[in-house]
Amino acid sequence: MIEQDTVRLLRECDAGVRMGVSSIDDVLPRVQDIQLRRQLRQSKAEHEKLKTELQQALERFHDEGKEPGIMAKTMSAFKTNLELTVDPSDHTIADLMTDGCNMGVKSLSKYLNQYKAADESAKDVCKRLIHLEEQLAHSIRGYL
Repeated sequence: MIEQDTVRLLRECDAGVRMGVSSIDDVLPRVQDIQLRRQLRQSKAEHEKLKTELQQALERFHDEGKEPGIMAKTMSAFKTNLELTVDPSDHTIADLMTDGCNMGVKSLSKYLNQYKAADESAKDVCKRLIHLEEQLAHSIRGYL
């Protein structure tokens, strides 16, 4: 049970971190403010560090991880493109990123509660990813 919950939690974190990197990549070319661009790049780098850590943890269990759901990725990209076509401002980018961070925190918290038997190192990675998402949402509030 411990190993099964550990792998499942790591997979969900892997999907979440991939979604975060993808979302940042979707908006970065459109960011106008230098400071906002810097914050997003820094968060992307931190997401990528966690992604590497997650991949290493998953390899120990001979697991390849989990891509975000195709529907979730497609809907996210569609919403991003639609909203930035209507209003291509940093305000819109901050709004989209905040929504994404909040969804990530909600999903990851749910999985953290669902996979209670996961080992402490997997729970720690999940908590750090949740904190990273909360931190990004907080740091871009000034653009809302």
